[in-house]
Amino acid sequence: MNKKELEIIKQKALEDHIPIIMDDTLDVVSKILIKAKPSRILEIGTAVGYSAICFSEYLQENGSIDTIERDEERAKQARKNFKRVEVEDKIQLYEGDAVEILPTLQESYDVIFIDAAKGKYPFFLEQALRKSHQGTVIIADNVLYKGYVMGDYNKHKQRTAVRNLREYIAEITNNIRLETEILEVGDGLAISRIR
Repeated sequence: MNKKELEIIKQKALEDHIPIIMDDTLDVVSKILIKAKPSRILEIGTAVGYSAICFSEYLQENGSIDTIERDEERAKQARKNFKRVEVEDKIQLYEGDAVEILPTLQESYDVIFIDAAKGKYPFFLEQALRKSHQGTVIIADNVLYKGYVMGDYNKHKQRTAVRNLREYIAEITNNIRLETEILEVGDGLAISRIR
């Protein structure tokens, strides 16, 4: 993988205010991936492909990533970026709404990374559980959402996102199939392992 090109992709995304995985979050996820040694990763929310590229480094030989992005421009940019860093043979990008695409995917994954529409996290979890096996790690980024989720935030604009993130946290904390920890890294990172 061309690290220099990866750095250029990262800087451009930051300049264009495209949300990409934060460095401290990436550090934590990288450690999980080293331990998990995944053959198959599912990513919900590609943006311009930065995180998928970073994750691809930790795949087993012949491993692959399925990633979903609904924004046409970002998906186009992600495809260019995969080529640029020479990982396009490891990453399959599905363009469209994850709510429609997820039910069509039948594979089982070793690691599932959720970083898309906050209001859809409970649905993404339901789908992630369907695509898991014992030992699968489900990672959800931004679960504390600027601190709103743990506070008494109730402003109309973000209310649905906050309510659904709270529902996500309740589900992963109470589901007996899952062993969960929530870290105050980045904007909140939930890590759940299937028992």
